[in-house]
Amino acid sequence: MFEEFSRSYYLGRLYVTPTDADRALMDSEQHERINEAVYATGEGIESLETPLVMKLDSQHFSVHGDSAVPTNTLALPETLLDGMDVRNPPSLREVLLARRECASQLLSFVDGWDPSVSWARATDGDDTPADDDEFRNAGM
Repeated sequence: MFEEFSRSYYLGRLYVTPTDADRALMDSEQHERINEAVYATGEGIESLETPLVMKLDSQHFSVHGDSAVPTNTLALPETLLDGMDVRNPPSLREVLLARRECASQLLSFVDGWDPSVSWARATDGDDTPADDDEFRNAGM
């Protein structure tokens, strides 16, 4: 589903459709699998409900799981879709998924979200980011 794209992102294709919800949503099981593959460190008990951070066009947003959303679909609030080039939804679009370190940085700008609580820090012991090779082809 998502494959390596850059040091900060994975690239995938999802159907983008509008939702009446006030936040971006995707299938709960798919959200959990991607969360585990990309954001989990494998150390201790980790929440698989941490929002995923995705980018469509020039817009970043957090994505939460919802069992009412079909698999391989990204449901976006109308307010997000207004500024995007999404025609005739559901529309198959390329979507970027932020890697753990990038997502942590982006989510730190969101009030009330503390990455140190939700994710263990990925370091080599000297506060430098660990190698990302363990996430190659995440969500596949």
